[in-house]
Amino acid sequence: VQLVESGGGLVQPGGSLRLSCTVPGHALNYYAIGWFRQAPGKEPEGVLCISSTGTISYYTESMKGRFTISRDTVERTGYLQMNSLKPEDTAVYYCATGRLGGRCPSLVGDFGAWGQGTLVTVSS
Repeated sequence: VQLVESGGGLVQPGGSLRLSCTVPGHALNYYAIGWFRQAPGKEPEGVLCISSTGTISYYTESMKGRFTISRDTVERTGYLQMNSLKPEDTAVYYCATGRLGGRCPSLVGDFGAWGQGTLVTVSS
């Protein structure tokens, strides 16, 4: 199963972007959806996760207050809303589905399907 991310692009510092995550032809309703990112030259890091029942988990505390996650069961889509973006948020952002019965995993290895990523560039 291949997830598809969209919504990335170039944004000025302080701006906002909303990323989307879908699985063409499949429903995401029973899976946790996680977002991760990898900045140039850095290790990947977890961003946020939303369980199948809507419980949100932050993997990086510094993103609280700026990033939020949601899901639309009708549209079968997960979203990552990013506000007050900073240049250090520049990265390729990936979504993934958890494989722990709808709960958000604490380990990256417990995420199964991944997308190919969407590039977010924060620059003036």
